[in-house]
Amino acid sequence: MKKLIRTIAVLALLLSLTAVCCAAETDAAPVRVAALKGPTGMAVAHMMKENDGAYAFTIETAPANVNALIISGQVDIAAVPINAGAVLYSKTEGGVKALSLITRGMLYVLEKGDSIQSVADLAGKTIVTAGQGATPEYVMNYILETNQVDAQMEFLSEHAEVVAQALKGSADIVLLPEPQVTNLLMKDTAYRKALDITELFADAAQKNGQENAQLSMSVVVVRRDFLESRPDAVAKFMEDLAASIAFANENVAEAAQEIAELEIIPAAAVAEKALPSCTLVFVAGEDMQSQAAPLYDILFAANPASVGGKAPDEAYYFK
Repeated sequence: MKKLIRTIAVLALLLSLTAVCCAAETDAAPVRVAALKGPTGMAVAHMMKENDGAYAFTIETAPANVNALIISGQVDIAAVPINAGAVLYSKTEGGVKALSLITRGMLYVLEKGDSIQSVADLAGKTIVTAGQGATPEYVMNYILETNQVDAQMEFLSEHAEVVAQALKGSADIVLLPEPQVTNLLMKDTAYRKALDITELFADAAQKNGQENAQLSMSVVVVRRDFLESRPDAVAKFMEDLAASIAFANENVAEAAQEIAELEIIPAAAVAEKALPSCTLVFVAGEDMQSQAAPLYDILFAANPASVGGKAPDEAYYFK
């Protein structure tokens, strides 16, 4: 009996040591982070350059790939398009939470000429763009409808194709996001930024009684189980993300070099010109909810499927 008791005691000690070791290993494991090439990647670029092993980054080209990674649990935190955050919240039945907004605006109407000075000047015009069934379409329609402007939108498959058509002379009025805006302006100086969609959206929202609405384009989400198991790691991530965004905004030339080296945008010259127009921000907590909730309502009204069938409730926002 004494031998049995000693054996049980030893086994209990070994199990407890194993549990402690496993917990320590889990707490020390790198936080797995996914982002996209383009502005969302710009937001985390300095974090990637300064990474001391605390993070394991994945940079994808397609939002669907990032969505799959967060749903499958292959990453802990992801920077995704604003509507994708709501879709993920719905698909995972509340399994993700929004940490912060990281990009605002970055959408512009460009014109080869000088005839468009206000949204009213789009009446009777055709706007060539890409991404049918996505946020840019719904936002543009919202602006046109609010201002009672009748304009047509012609959709191509990709933003790169829109740029190509503009350079060929087949499209004089285009709707593009950064960095494609800068790419076109650098290749054909006859084009100019005619309208800032971020400003027009804010004006339209105010006319409709939604004063706090902002045209946020990207949101960072975290898996809820990861947030609950490693809150300190999430808090540290948010500090580092805020610092990374501040670095990009305050050190544009240096940040552009980092972005190019990481192949988030191929050319440093394009990144340097595009960065100021990408409007990188760090908006969390109550401010995040007050700015994003009206936008989600607008997207839901345009197409419920664009936000996963319903606008996110208050539990979506991490405060």
